[in-house]
Amino acid sequence: MMKRLFLLLVAVFALMAVGLVSAQDQSLDGELEIFSWWAGDEGPALEALIALYNTQFPDVEVINATVTGGSGVNARAVLKTRMLGGDPPDSFQVHAGEELTGTWVVADRMEDLTFMFEENGWFDVFPQDLIDLITYEGGIFSVPVNIHRSNVMWYVPENLESWGISAPTTWAEFLEVCPAIQAEGVTPLVVGESWTVNHLWESVALGVLGPEGWNGIWTGETLPNGPEMIEVFSTFGEILECTNIDEDAAGLSWQQATDKVLNGEAAFNIMGDWAAGYMTTTKGLVPGEDFGYAASPDTAGEFMWLSDSFGLPSEVPNRDNAIAWLETLGSLEGQNAFNPLKGSIPARLDAVADAPDLYNAYLQSAAADWSENMLVGSLAHGTAANERFMGEFGQVIEIFRQTENPAAAANAMAAICVQSGACG
Repeated sequence: MMKRLFLLLVAVFALMAVGLVSAQDQSLDGELEIFSWWAGDEGPALEALIALYNTQFPDVEVINATVTGGSGVNARAVLKTRMLGGDPPDSFQVHAGEELTGTWVVADRMEDLTFMFEENGWFDVFPQDLIDLITYEGGIFSVPVNIHRSNVMWYVPENLESWGISAPTTWAEFLEVCPAIQAEGVTPLVVGESWTVNHLWESVALGVLGPEGWNGIWTGETLPNGPEMIEVFSTFGEILECTNIDEDAAGLSWQQATDKVLNGEAAFNIMGDWAAGYMTTTKGLVPGEDFGYAASPDTAGEFMWLSDSFGLPSEVPNRDNAIAWLETLGSLEGQNAFNPLKGSIPARLDAVADAPDLYNAYLQSAAADWSENMLVGSLAHGTAANERFMGEFGQVIEIFRQTENPAAAANAMAAICVQSGACG
């Protein structure tokens, strides 16, 4: 009864009309430390969430503990030190799926959040497939804030027109047009630091294997050193010949790789749709006009996905503040404050329809594809495989680059499958 009374009182205040969390929490104070890798160009989306939280809980000091580094590579290393050292942040960003479950949930370091899903009606608004992904032994362990697509090819339509080429729909088409692009003094496909190469690999693998073959890696039905996987590495090698991998790739962030496409130094980039957030929010560009997009070659009708989420470590010092933060993330208002800036679509099924004008042409198309396409989980971003496999997969790519031997790479992949227990 007290909760409902407080909620009615809160509703009187116009500034709090967007609030969705329990009234008991309106008197919260103290601190809240949130840990993520959203800094720089990804910062505005996180700042929008913090601003919403501050409006609801003005007496809570939010400590925005970000660790920069694409795809959270650096942040995960710092988080591991803190978690193992008994100094967890109040809440931390993590990719939904094995990145959280296979590392911290199985170690009994996270609190079960099922009660929040029940109290907030989230079972009715989050997709069942996503709920299943964040569930372990009957408990739910994180709150998803978005859905990102991994398998997107970005380009500038005006540039392609000037070079007399079209966006390829297959890798065979890309390899065919590669020499013509190189003849223009342009990099056909730009890559950056090592994780972006892993990111490219998963799109190539999905294109070669198809959704069933890709999912079969993680269920044991697709042999990691079988002929299909050898074909993946063979195709990947041909594609790398059309990139800047041996030139300046190691020194490029994903934003800098995207800039090369925008500047006409490269024709294409395979990157997740946080690139759309960068191009729209930071660069002020219009999707469909200033930049183009398509499913990566050979993956039309397939949506390789990942989800950013936040969990609640056990025995954190500011538990009530962290619960209020998680409720903000899962709210309709929170999802619609965050995703248009981030270049992602909401995890909630009702959010885009609630505020369609907030979502640009790319995001509208992504939302439609999310509801219609075949869905497969990303390896590079923690959905498909556990953290040990993810951490060691970079060695497989390095072995392939050094040996240029698809079979050797496939055998190395088979070895880490066994060591990590990630492949069925």
